[in-house]
Amino acid sequence: MVYETGNRTIDDAVERVLAGERLDRRDGLALIAQPVDELAAAADAVRAEFGDGTVDACSIVNAKAGDCAEDCGFCAQSVHFDTGIDNYGFLGPEKILEAAKRAERDGAQRFGIVVAEKGVSKEHRPEEWEEVLEAIRLVRDETDVEVDASLGILTEDEAEILAEEGLNHYNHNIETSPNFFPEIVDSHSFEDRVETLEVAKGAGMDLCAGVILGMGESPADRVDAAIALQDVGVSSLPVNILNPVAGTPLGERFDDGAAITTEEIVATIAVYRLLHPEARVRLTGGREANLAEDEQHLPFEAGADGMLTGDYLTTEGQSPAEDIEVVERAGLEPNTDANGFDPDAVKARAADRREAADGASGEAASRDGTDTESDIETAAGSATSNVSD
Repeated sequence: MVYETGNRTIDDAVERVLAGERLDRRDGLALIAQPVDELAAAADAVRAEFGDGTVDACSIVNAKAGDCAEDCGFCAQSVHFDTGIDNYGFLGPEKILEAAKRAERDGAQRFGIVVAEKGVSKEHRPEEWEEVLEAIRLVRDETDVEVDASLGILTEDEAEILAEEGLNHYNHNIETSPNFFPEIVDSHSFEDRVETLEVAKGAGMDLCAGVILGMGESPADRVDAAIALQDVGVSSLPVNILNPVAGTPLGERFDDGAAITTEEIVATIAVYRLLHPEARVRLTGGREANLAEDEQHLPFEAGADGMLTGDYLTTEGQSPAEDIEVVERAGLEPNTDANGFDPDAVKARAADRREAADGASGEAASRDGTDTESDIETAAGSATSNVSD
């Protein structure tokens, strides 16, 4: 394949990537300064060469919410911040299986079990540890989705047990660059996060590790984070965009929204594709809050080929049907390898829910003679299928 934009920096990078060469920090810094349109087109060409033309969807369940002892400045679940979220203990295997089945029905290829704590400890919380293992077994045995998890720090023994139980990807985001990390988290180090990734990889699990954009980091920090992930070796690279939560330090600092533009988001996705040509570059949390409805397809035209569908940990996402439409608008198709779902059926169910919601709001209006916006929102919300409810 020969790809030429007339931009020597981009064309040289693409040629080297297609020849099997790994780009380095110097390349990344040069690329992120290039015109976004040329960069996006080149990254999309690399995605087409290495990928299969599909977008892989994952979904998560917030299996244990709040009271986390860590002080990550973006996190609504930290015990250090008053954010007003609902706190609860481990949901239990059966509820997690229900969430996995909903995710499978809505087209997720992967399903992640997420807990808010420093680490699920086999030694200190053995009952919870066994529930986690049982949840993994149930999802593994009773669905066709791949089972992933984000359980905090791991010992080598814990990682080996999880791998033996069939856990596919272990998620542990590095959040940002090594240099900027201390600006976001005090209670643990960047090196602590990398060590857990290495433990998980050593046990045989694939790695899902990524970043949060828009926390005040520089373009160089964004590149440095991607280079750090090269050194670790990831097969899934989730790219979150800060959705500032009131009560958190970053929520107070960025109460008008994340410190990043649409063009910067697209450029970063494109550079990540060039630095990680064979990984799933996955657009995840915060995309609805930071990209307009008619912009959400743009990262998928700049090299992204994965997404998180459904709700997030403490905030709502858009419907799986809307996500499918984003994928199709970018000229791609939903991945159906692990879960042979019918995208048209997902969209049809969403249309039925909208019709039911419209009917419910109409009935409410006929009873009291009003047709308020809050009535419509309530009816629509009750008809929405949530992954993490």
